[in-house]
Amino acid sequence: MLARCRLRPRPLLRSLHSTPSRKRQLFDPHSVERPTDDVDVCIVGAGPAGLSAAIRLKQLEQQHGRQIRVVVLEKGAEVGSHILSGAVIEPRALNELLPDWQSRNDHPIKQPSTSVTMRFLTQNSSFRIPQPPQMAKLGTYVVSLSQLTAWLGAIAEELGVEVYPGFAAAGLVYDNDGRSIRGVRTNEVGLDRHGRMKDSFEPGMEFRARVTLLAEGAHGSLSKEAIRRFKLRQGRDPQTYGLGLKEVWRVDPAKHEPGKVVHTIGWPLDTRTYGGAWVYHMADGLVSLGIVVGLDYQNPYLSPYRELQRLKHHPYFRDFLSGDSTRIAYGARVLNEGGLQAVPRLDFPGGALIGCSAGFVNVAKIKGTHNAMKSGMLAAEAAYDALATEDASQDKPTDMSAYDEALRKSWVYDDLHEVRNVRPSFNTALGLWGGIAYSGIDTLFLKGRTPWTFRNTSGKGDAAHTLTSRECEPIKYPPFEPPLSTDLLTSVALTGTNHAEDQPVHLRVRKYLAQGEDVGVEGSDPSKGLQTEKWIEDADVRKEHVRVNVDEYAGLLGRGCPAQVYEYVEDENADRATEPEAAGWQGKKLVINSQNCIHCKFCDVKVPTQDITWTVPEGGGGPKYTVT
Repeated sequence: MLARCRLRPRPLLRSLHSTPSRKRQLFDPHSVERPTDDVDVCIVGAGPAGLSAAIRLKQLEQQHGRQIRVVVLEKGAEVGSHILSGAVIEPRALNELLPDWQSRNDHPIKQPSTSVTMRFLTQNSSFRIPQPPQMAKLGTYVVSLSQLTAWLGAIAEELGVEVYPGFAAAGLVYDNDGRSIRGVRTNEVGLDRHGRMKDSFEPGMEFRARVTLLAEGAHGSLSKEAIRRFKLRQGRDPQTYGLGLKEVWRVDPAKHEPGKVVHTIGWPLDTRTYGGAWVYHMADGLVSLGIVVGLDYQNPYLSPYRELQRLKHHPYFRDFLSGDSTRIAYGARVLNEGGLQAVPRLDFPGGALIGCSAGFVNVAKIKGTHNAMKSGMLAAEAAYDALATEDASQDKPTDMSAYDEALRKSWVYDDLHEVRNVRPSFNTALGLWGGIAYSGIDTLFLKGRTPWTFRNTSGKGDAAHTLTSRECEPIKYPPFEPPLSTDLLTSVALTGTNHAEDQPVHLRVRKYLAQGEDVGVEGSDPSKGLQTEKWIEDADVRKEHVRVNVDEYAGLLGRGCPAQVYEYVEDENADRATEPEAAGWQGKKLVINSQNCIHCKFCDVKVPTQDITWTVPEGGGGPKYTVT
């Protein structure tokens, strides 16, 4: 805990830069003086990958005696509060990282899996079907990944890692010529909705790091920029995603079967939509259930949230949720589905991508935590070695290429290579049923030992698969049946989500300039490293967003977002408005209820116009997950 004291005084120091004459003035990033802190390794994101990296760095410090300062920045109010997953985990990476974990009395990994089955659902029936052997293996554990992450955070702090919840990394810090990353800067605190400085204003901090590890999870905002800036996806497929929506129920004891794991495919999704559902019986009478919808779905009238609620109307779900059962949690998050072909180059000058920032989910297993943790460990080992070389200095970016090489020689690569064709097979001429058949043959018999690899030759991301509303039929969803199924805002209330209402909207309608253009300089002094990508964010961009998304896609965001953040509302003045937030098309404008946002990144991935950019809000905002 002593290590935390190194930054606890910082808020007082920041306040020195907020003088009465600047209060309620517009914030000017050109002139702000930001506090800086020099560290050896800065890790963005206190998830399984980031914390595994931090723990491994401190283990190496203990083994070799060379001290290293490690800082972990976490945008959530607490470690684990933004973590959501199924989750059934393989302990392989955990066994390597903490061989004695089972002897620790405080560990949250209490429930081993006792059975694993797969079922095919029709509207009124379910049938047991064969499942991939990768999925069927026991030796796994049914856990709350939020609780597991909080436990790893405590271990990291015990070892001397400086873990800072509530610090949202908002931008990358580049060197003078923009060719390498030298750290990150955190978000400003105390701006109102219009970007004016409130009494509580504090400028963001710069963490200048010799190595920056991005562990933001799937589709992280800084990871996106690093991938574009350094062309890390060159020669690789576009990443594709699914949206996972999850509920946790405390079920009737008579219906609880500890360790039982069930996966389903089929209903309620149609035959053109990739996805499936799960039921995981956790410890202490809890059940995790949810659905994953592939975000390459075509019909803009589809609502992932309504599909989850409809799923619970199936007799199989209705039965075990009957009796003395209570829903206690809800959440949603995008997950990587692109597989090995979509993993970008992992290193860039001055740092690397780890965990789901790169995309290591094994889709056939429906598991990725073990791979994310191992990637963090490998990155830590490469960073520790690189910082010990004579070439590593404050003046030259640290070379992390050894990490990319190490991962491709590790069991993570083998794990993904074996199933590399499973998810991509659904986007070939085989179609959904052919993809199911191919995946069965591949996972049961071929096990990836084929001379071919299915590639995304079209280069399309998920948004490009969306058909227009004129090409699709609206979906008629059944009415809610509380408490079995409820409206969306009732569910969002279970996430504990909170943002300061009077802060800048962190969901931006923004058009980026051509990919590959150099970053621009945010201030007059390039030596500050405040460089960013170039974009346009004005009324014309907003109007075009509303025109296309309302006229051609029936307002997809309004029904697709799992937290009711987006609404297209009537406003007779929208066509004449010159302010971006008020501008619209043919009497409609977009309203962004950013205080509802649960940080799932659906909008950034799926909006057909690809003009929603998710940026970090003030640190500490967002969901407060505890059992997800």
